[in-house]
Amino acid sequence: MTFFAPNIETHPEFARALKKAREAGVEILAYDCRVTQDSMEIADFVPVRLETGEERHGGSVARQEKQAGNDGNREDNLLSQIGAPLLKWYDNGRRILPWRENPRPYYVWLSEIMLQQTRVEAVKPYFDNFIIHAPDIRALAEMEEDKLVKLWEGLGYYNRARNLQKAARIIMEEYGGTMPSEYESLLKLPGIGSYTAGAIASIAYGKAVPAVDGNVLRVLARLRLDGDDILSQKTKSRVEKELLEFISKDRPGDFNQALMELGAMVCLPNGEPKCNECPWETICQAHRFGKTSEYPKKKGKKARKIEEKTILVIQDGEKAAFRKRPKKGLLAGLYEFPMLEGHRTEEEVLKALNEIGLKVLHIKSIGGAKHIFSHKEWHMIGYAVRVDELENPERTGALQEWLFIDKHEARERYPIPSAYAAYAEYLNIKLGMDKD
Repeated sequence: MTFFAPNIETHPEFARALKKAREAGVEILAYDCRVTQDSMEIADFVPVRLETGEERHGGSVARQEKQAGNDGNREDNLLSQIGAPLLKWYDNGRRILPWRENPRPYYVWLSEIMLQQTRVEAVKPYFDNFIIHAPDIRALAEMEEDKLVKLWEGLGYYNRARNLQKAARIIMEEYGGTMPSEYESLLKLPGIGSYTAGAIASIAYGKAVPAVDGNVLRVLARLRLDGDDILSQKTKSRVEKELLEFISKDRPGDFNQALMELGAMVCLPNGEPKCNECPWETICQAHRFGKTSEYPKKKGKKARKIEEKTILVIQDGEKAAFRKRPKKGLLAGLYEFPMLEGHRTEEEVLKALNEIGLKVLHIKSIGGAKHIFSHKEWHMIGYAVRVDELENPERTGALQEWLFIDKHEARERYPIPSAYAAYAEYLNIKLGMDKD
């Protein structure tokens, strides 16, 4: 094809066409013509509504953006282009991680559960310590629950640790201690959803199934200007189905890890994504239209409920009072300081302790703290309390639920949620920052 820029003076037919179009209130944006050395014949032109400069620029972008976001064929075309540059980028700069260098099914499973809503750098020491105490599925299945939860202390979401153990016991009973390799079988295990099943099947066993998490949904939403709510299960299921066609059949595990790595290291959720480091810089539609801050789309979450608590750090010599939370519900089965609902004054605390038979020797305020859970916030104030005869066997009522534990033993053996981190420090107990 020959491209030709006509000159109005040398090609009067072109000039007449422009004039005719403008008289009709249109601009010629494109034309089909035949050109010879001496003449030019215009076969057709494309009329459009005249716009202001602002309308012309903004409207053009909006039309292209709409087309990019709604054209299914274009989306498929984009997905067909992502694999090669993604894997090349991954090969050149992937992070060295213990579960990647030795992708045993157990290691992949454990790491993926730990990595849910937790940064990689924070997970690495937890992973290394966990496999010292539970080097394989059998050891995990046989571990005492308090020890298991203590190993998990600081990661939060403690039911994930319990589900790990439930699944380990099923694997021992039904699969002879070997992690199943099929996606459908993995989905039947406690605590394993579509993402984790896809990660294990692809990374550990080379199965060509996608592993779609928040990172993957974010980068693909920006790539394609996908306006669907990424918090919706419907959106996640659609993306999983789409990726089945385009996932690398030769390197499915690397493909899935590369997508996750891209979201974690380059296509960041907050702040400016590092588009100049992205292997998709030339095809990403959000980058093209300057829309990275507008994608992905999320429906507004409900505001977290705020609850006020009064935390009591009660000591008698080297022993401190704790109680074990119920087996179900928030922070299930963990050990906490005695607590009163609401923000209580010093006088109210003294009255409450006297009513359950404690003789208070000294009390002082130890300040406020806040802890954010996924669905609620605790706004806390605390008191350090010295009492006489904490372990009096004649105590009744609420005291019967309390445990009187040496504070050094509490630090080493008992899982305490980091919601109480600010108050545990009063006993020289350092806790990680977790959620639930």
